[in-house]
Amino acid sequence: MKKNLLLTLFVALISFAANAQTHKVVVQLNTSDTLVWHGALKNISNLQTALGPTTQIELVAHGSGIGILIDGKTTQKAKIAELAATGVLFKACENTIRERKIDRSTILTQAGTVPSGVAEVVLKQEAGWAYLKY
Repeated sequence: MKKNLLLTLFVALISFAANAQTHKVVVQLNTSDTLVWHGALKNISNLQTALGPTTQIELVAHGSGIGILIDGKTTQKAKIAELAATGVLFKACENTIRERKIDRSTILTQAGTVPSGVAEVVLKQEAGWAYLKY
């Protein structure tokens, strides 16, 4: 009887895990508007709350949006650190860094880079990620 109960619980757990959906969202940011930065990060927090902690989120900053990831320019340093600690990825566009002659040492430590911000967004969409643009 005990073995049957354990087997039933094990099968239920496997079934639940197989049916648990992992949401994937790529967020494109290419504006210098600090109110938009705040709103984008608020929406990322709301996504995590609504869709759960397994939600994969990547914010890609390029063009005018690169400032969100630059120490000394960003108004969102604390929120980025908080979200990065929960698994949100932040990526800066290397094309923008090069074209704007941005000192790489000023990029927040929580951020990585991608060769092309727009290409990263396209690749994520092709891989089935949901897309938000700011």
